Amino acid sequence: MKALILGIVIIAAAVCAVLPAGLGWWGDVLAFLRGALPVLAALIGLIAVFIGIADIKDRAEAKKEEKENPTQGS
Repeated sequence: MKALILGIVIIAAAVCAVLPAGLGWWGDVLAFLRGALPVLAALIGLIAVFIGIADIKDRAEAKKEEKENPTQGS
């Protein structure tokens, strides 16, 4: 229950910080997002490449095992 209340308070503080009547940090938030988005996209792309390479290796290993043991295939 304490975590829920703390989470709601933190969200409310963040909303107040970006409102013009509050701290007015909306421009800073947008600048951060503009800078962080390309880096985040590059990291997600890199992870996708690694997953694709692992998938190709797994398929090659499965084909190799199936050739060695054709009776145990599905």
